[in-house]
Amino acid sequence: MSAELFREMAQSIVDGDSDVAAELARRAVDAGIDPLEAIAQGFVVGVNQVGESFSGGQAFLPELVMAGEAMKAAVSILEPEMARRGTQRQVLGKVVLATVEGDIHEIGKSLVGTMLSASGFEVIDLGVDVKTTRIITGAREIGADIVALSALLTTTMVKQREVIEALNREGLHPGIKVMVGGAPVTREWVQKIGADGYSEDAVGAVSVAKQLMGA
Repeated sequence: MSAELFREMAQSIVDGDSDVAAELARRAVDAGIDPLEAIAQGFVVGVNQVGESFSGGQAFLPELVMAGEAMKAAVSILEPEMARRGTQRQVLGKVVLATVEGDIHEIGKSLVGTMLSASGFEVIDLGVDVKTTRIITGAREIGADIVALSALLTTTMVKQREVIEALNREGLHPGIKVMVGGAPVTREWVQKIGADGYSEDAVGAVSVAKQLMGA
């Protein structure tokens, strides 16, 4: 029974169907299935399938967004059961996520956050138009492993460099790794500002984060 349920869970993510994903999560709880198993053997399998399809050009941004929302819906049902059992997912690392000051672009950042969460990272999303000082404070407060910075404007890209410079002044970098992303960001820019990682999309961001954590 579990194998079939896990297959359906994966498919609900591939289909981007939040309602079905949530219902399958409830079925798993009712059946006494370990929520960690449901995530690892069911839902994450679907996330990985969508990620591979996206990387290969067979799936596109809307499918990725819908898959991320379906994963959120499933995890929100399973988390109370994990708390009740006293179990926790293995956390690969803690990530502070923000769109830099002056920039209010939300969608790309949120998608990266969803995919990182689905892949086992603890993500604290500070939102958009976030001041450098707030990012530094947030990273200190949670003991962040990674700071991930989004900028979609050439005029706000400079704030990515400002955050790295501030982390360096505080002696927090390179202990805390910095990932950057956004439409105008290039590999040359990444090297110029001394960032540790860069990705063009949310699936790639997960791979980069895992590399930075040695996972």
